[in-house]
Amino acid sequence: MKTVTLTLGLLLICFSGFSQADSGNNIEVSIDNILSNDGKVMVSLHTKDTFMKGPGIQNLESKIENGKVSFTFQNVPEGTYAIMALHDANENQRMDFESNGMPKENYGLSGNANSYGPPNFEAAKFNVAGNNLKFSIRF
Repeated sequence: MKTVTLTLGLLLICFSGFSQADSGNNIEVSIDNILSNDGKVMVSLHTKDTFMKGPGIQNLESKIENGKVSFTFQNVPEGTYAIMALHDANENQRMDFESNGMPKENYGLSGNANSYGPPNFEAAKFNVAGNNLKFSIRF
Protein backbone atom coordinates (compact mmCIF):
# COMPACT_ATOMS: atom_id res chain seq x y z
CA MET A 1 0.00 0.00 0.00
CA LYS A 2 2.87 2.37 0.80
CA THR A 3 4.33 1.80 -2.66
CA VAL A 4 1.03 2.61 -4.40
CA THR A 5 0.57 5.76 -2.31
CA LEU A 6 4.13 6.88 -2.94
CA THR A 7 3.82 6.22 -6.70
CA LEU A 8 0.53 8.13 -6.94
CA GLY A 9 2.04 11.01 -4.95
CA LEU A 10 5.08 11.23 -7.27
CA LEU A 11 2.85 11.13 -10.37
CA LEU A 12 0.70 13.94 -8.98
CA ILE A 13 3.78 16.07 -8.30
CA CYS A 14 5.14 15.41 -11.83
CA PHE A 15 1.86 16.33 -13.53
CA SER A 16 1.40 19.49 -11.46
CA GLY A 17 4.93 20.55 -12.40
CA PHE A 18 4.18 20.17 -16.11
CA SER A 19 0.95 22.11 -15.85
CA GLN A 20 2.74 25.07 -14.27
CA ALA A 21 5.58 25.18 -16.79
CA ASP A 22 3.64 27.33 -19.27
CA SER A 23 1.73 29.74 -17.05
CA GLY A 24 1.62 32.83 -19.23
CA ASN A 25 1.98 34.42 -22.63
CA ASN A 26 5.02 35.05 -24.80
CA ILE A 27 5.97 38.48 -26.09
CA GLU A 28 8.27 38.58 -29.12
CA VAL A 29 10.30 41.75 -29.68
CA SER A 30 12.32 42.62 -32.76
CA ILE A 31 14.51 45.63 -33.48
CA ASP A 32 15.95 45.96 -36.97
CA ASN A 33 17.20 49.54 -37.33
CA ILE A 34 20.32 49.41 -35.15
CA LEU A 35 23.00 51.67 -36.61
CA SER A 36 26.02 49.55 -35.60
CA ASN A 37 26.86 46.05 -34.37
CA ASP A 38 28.92 47.51 -31.50
CA GLY A 39 27.92 46.45 -28.00
CA LYS A 40 24.58 44.80 -27.29
CA VAL A 41 20.90 45.57 -26.97
CA MET A 42 19.17 45.23 -23.62
CA VAL A 43 15.38 44.99 -23.27
CA SER A 44 13.27 44.97 -20.14
CA LEU A 45 9.61 44.25 -19.48
CA HIS A 46 8.10 46.66 -16.96
CA THR A 47 4.97 47.18 -14.95
CA LYS A 48 3.93 50.70 -13.98
CA ASP A 49 5.66 50.12 -10.61
CA THR A 50 9.06 49.26 -12.14
CA PHE A 51 9.07 51.61 -15.16
CA MET A 52 12.07 54.00 -15.03
CA LYS A 53 12.92 52.76 -11.51
CA GLY A 54 15.48 50.05 -12.23
CA PRO A 55 15.36 46.53 -13.65
CA GLY A 56 12.15 45.23 -15.15
CA ILE A 57 10.29 42.08 -14.18
CA GLN A 58 12.14 40.33 -17.03
CA ASN A 59 15.42 41.54 -18.54
CA LEU A 60 17.13 40.19 -21.65
CA GLU A 61 20.18 41.13 -23.72
CA SER A 62 21.64 40.10 -27.05
CA LYS A 63 24.59 40.75 -29.32
CA ILE A 64 23.68 42.56 -32.54
CA GLU A 65 23.95 40.84 -35.91
CA ASN A 66 23.53 42.84 -39.13
CA GLY A 67 21.78 45.65 -37.25
CA LYS A 68 19.09 43.34 -35.85
CA VAL A 69 18.11 41.59 -32.62
CA SER A 70 15.12 39.62 -31.42
CA PHE A 71 13.95 38.58 -27.97
CA THR A 72 11.12 36.59 -26.39
CA PHE A 73 9.75 37.31 -22.93
CA GLN A 74 8.26 34.01 -21.77
CA ASN A 75 5.41 33.11 -19.43
CA VAL A 76 4.19 36.69 -18.95
CA PRO A 77 1.03 36.80 -16.79
CA GLU A 78 -1.95 38.87 -17.88
CA GLY A 79 -1.58 42.55 -17.03
CA THR A 80 -0.43 45.94 -18.30
CA TYR A 81 3.22 46.31 -19.30
CA ALA A 82 5.71 48.43 -21.23
CA ILE A 83 8.96 47.42 -22.93
CA MET A 84 12.13 49.52 -22.85
CA ALA A 85 15.09 48.81 -25.16
CA LEU A 86 18.60 50.27 -25.09
CA HIS A 87 21.53 49.95 -27.48
CA ASP A 88 24.37 49.70 -24.95
CA ALA A 89 27.13 50.40 -27.47
CA ASN A 90 29.94 50.49 -24.88
CA GLU A 91 28.53 47.61 -22.78
CA ASN A 92 28.60 49.47 -19.47
CA GLN A 93 25.12 48.21 -18.50
CA ARG A 94 23.51 51.66 -18.46
CA MET A 95 22.41 54.54 -20.68
CA ASP A 96 25.01 57.24 -21.22
CA PHE A 97 24.11 60.93 -21.47
CA GLU A 98 25.61 64.05 -23.01
CA SER A 99 26.43 66.96 -20.68
CA ASN A 100 23.10 68.60 -21.63
CA GLY A 101 21.14 65.51 -20.53
CA MET A 102 20.43 64.09 -23.99
CA PRO A 103 21.02 60.33 -24.40
CA LYS A 104 24.23 59.28 -26.16
CA GLU A 105 22.86 55.82 -26.97
CA ASN A 106 19.74 54.86 -28.91
CA TYR A 107 16.68 53.60 -27.10
CA GLY A 108 13.10 52.68 -27.88
CA LEU A 109 9.81 51.76 -26.26
CA SER A 110 6.83 49.60 -27.04
CA GLY A 111 4.34 51.85 -28.77
CA ASN A 112 7.21 53.60 -30.61
CA ALA A 113 6.10 56.98 -29.29
CA ASN A 114 8.27 59.90 -30.41
CA SER A 115 8.32 62.27 -27.48
CA TYR A 116 10.62 64.85 -26.01
CA GLY A 117 11.64 64.31 -22.45
CA PRO A 118 11.93 61.09 -20.47
CA PRO A 119 10.08 57.91 -21.51
CA ASN A 120 6.46 57.72 -20.42
CA PHE A 121 4.69 54.53 -19.27
CA GLU A 122 1.32 55.70 -20.58
CA ALA A 123 2.67 56.11 -24.13
CA ALA A 124 4.39 52.69 -24.07
CA LYS A 125 1.85 50.53 -22.22
CA PHE A 126 0.01 47.53 -23.66
CA ASN A 127 -2.19 44.78 -22.26
CA VAL A 128 -1.44 41.08 -22.12
CA ALA A 129 -4.74 39.21 -21.99
CA GLY A 130 -4.51 35.53 -22.88
CA ASN A 131 -2.60 35.75 -26.18
CA ASN A 132 0.96 35.95 -27.45
CA LEU A 133 2.12 39.33 -28.76
CA LYS A 134 4.71 40.60 -31.25
CA PHE A 135 6.35 44.04 -31.21
CA SER A 136 8.75 45.78 -33.54
CA ILE A 137 10.55 48.55 -31.66
CA ARG A 138 12.25 51.44 -33.47
CA PHE A 139 15.30 53.23 -32.10
